[in-house]
Amino acid sequence: MKVEQFKFNADNLGYLVHSNGKGLVIDGGAVYPILDFAQKSSIKIELTANTHNHFDHTIGTKELTAEAGAQHKSMDELIKDKQVELDGQTISILHTPGHTEDSVCFHYDGFLISGDTLFNGTIGNCFTGDLNGYFKSLKMLMELPGETIVYSGHDYVDDSIAYARTLEPSNPKIDDFMEKYTPYSVKSTIKDELEVNPFLRFNQEPMIALFNKQGLPCVTEFERFKSLMTL
Repeated sequence: MKVEQFKFNADNLGYLVHSNGKGLVIDGGAVYPILDFAQKSSIKIELTANTHNHFDHTIGTKELTAEAGAQHKSMDELIKDKQVELDGQTISILHTPGHTEDSVCFHYDGFLISGDTLFNGTIGNCFTGDLNGYFKSLKMLMELPGETIVYSGHDYVDDSIAYARTLEPSNPKIDDFMEKYTPYSVKSTIKDELEVNPFLRFNQEPMIALFNKQGLPCVTEFERFKSLMTL
């Protein structure tokens, strides 16, 4: 199964997942670039879906679904069914509330399409206000295999890594991360995220030292995550 990435608007990222000429479009705001690629590659788009219902991710979905003659999977269906089938293969739907209540990630062996739950180098805003729920969602993603490729919903890498440097200026992995970054194919791995993404590094000594220095609660994992979200 292959993943094609398409940038639209200023920094949104959408995806065409395909296998043996059958395709699933996720957050397909780049309507005509996706349709053109599918046509030239002899890919029949069978399904469309979104990572959550924010307008910058759902824009173009209705048009693309109609143009492709595809079936659209609603957020309710994704959360209920917990999977989608493409070319006889199962893509798992991980319900990851936090950014929104309906946020989901698409997981298949080797990749994760994470929407605004997990970015490359940071995480999304907790618009639900449920920090505990977001914490649990992120903990679930942190347990995925380290080689899992993370394809997120936006390219925020420059700003995200600049912020990570302010928190951990001595972290050598940050330079390694940026050496691999290209705006033409925005991705990282779970291992990369655990090494540089401050919002996943609440258990690491440099972060705990920072919490202690600023007098922030840091006894439990959740306290550390919550303190990190207040920095």
